Amino acid sequence: MAAGEENKGRIRVAVLGASGYTGAELLRLLKTHPAVDIRALTADRHAGKPITSVFPHLFGWQLPTMVRIEDVSWQEIDVVFCALPHGTTQEVISALPRHLKVIDLSADFRIQDSDTYNKWYGHPHRALDLQKEAVYGLTEINRDKIRKTWLVANPGCYTTSAELPLIPLLKAEMINPDEIVIDAKSGTSGAGRSVKEESLFCEVSEGIHAYGLAGHRHAAEIEQELAIAAGRSLTVTFIPHLMPMNRGILSTIYVRLTKGRSVEEAHGILTKAYAEEPFVRVLPQGSSPATRHVRGSNMTLMSITADRRPGCAIVTCVLDNLVKGASGQAIQNMNLVMGFPETTGLEQLPMFP
Repeated sequence: MAAGEENKGRIRVAVLGASGYTGAELLRLLKTHPAVDIRALTADRHAGKPITSVFPHLFGWQLPTMVRIEDVSWQEIDVVFCALPHGTTQEVISALPRHLKVIDLSADFRIQDSDTYNKWYGHPHRALDLQKEAVYGLTEINRDKIRKTWLVANPGCYTTSAELPLIPLLKAEMINPDEIVIDAKSGTSGAGRSVKEESLFCEVSEGIHAYGLAGHRHAAEIEQELAIAAGRSLTVTFIPHLMPMNRGILSTIYVRLTKGRSVEEAHGILTKAYAEEPFVRVLPQGSSPATRHVRGSNMTLMSITADRRPGCAIVTCVLDNLVKGASGQAIQNMNLVMGFPETTGLEQLPMFP
């Protein structure tokens, strides 16, 4: 076989911000994707170094040396994954050539209303023209729009775990939009790889704590998407917690059923909504999902249980925050944009134990 022939016909991919956790997860999944050729990796602080200097677990794989963003040869790229910090992606994407398809894993293009973005992120949006073109990448809900776009705003991890179970229930007018409480717990990788005091081992190990009380930025994203499903504005109570584990999210969601509706009906709504979905499973009534049941996979498991309070229910949803909550869903969206079967490169079973 001639040199390079093995990559003929593959899509050429760049990962911007390859030295973070989502970057590493993108590489783990993309390296076995049968239609992908990884052509460029960027990490400004590590430019000129091999990726194995940051992630030794990738030793032995043929991967590009990390470079600065401005040193990427864009004419050799088809798809860009942006795994850059929030607030830095707007100007980067604005400067990219328009032949590229872009999957942005930051929050920079998720919020549709510019005033809402300014309020929650503390500065005006610096690419309003592109913000109008971005499609929110919750795959199971926006599949048709994602296929037609060039810029996908990949959802957050907490938001995916809340929106997937709640959107079908709101669309069916099964629950009261004004009585939603989302109690979510995440592994520490959700806080990113940069050094922060609150993420140190001694600060996280052997404990659990709530953070971002009544002010976590994912609340704006959740309310935006739930309002679309409900057909009106709403406000949710969203409480994130940090758990002493590497990966995984468990969202326990408390809802009030609309008058005359039952938990059995709600379970039927969810089951029907996701019956044909490859990466969402609705468990039988009485079952409860756990983060260890989805670890390392692109799967989402959910359930709904009657509360002891009449007319109320408890929804639980689990996913791996680095896969379905970030890099896996990003690849799922890339598959849609590029016309591949949606499951391509994502059929890994969960790791257990």
